[in-house]
Amino acid sequence: MSCEFSEHEWTAIKPMLPNKPRGVRRVDDRRVLDGVVWVLRSGAPWRDLPATYGPRTTCYNRFGRWMMVLSR
Repeated sequence: MSCEFSEHEWTAIKPMLPNKPRGVRRVDDRRVLDGVVWVLRSGAPWRDLPATYGPRTTCYNRFGRWMMVLSR
């Protein structure tokens, strides 16, 4: 199941994502968002997220943060 965004889609989405750098180097937002979409589309638990999307805890935590910001 492919969940990767095209360049056109990513160009539209990127400005909407909050980006507050913290002390540690961030995993690429695009890679993480692809992972979040993979979990949502597949219905799989976060623990089954393929490693190509980055650490599952990063994807899970960033999804939670983005949802809080976007729901305001």
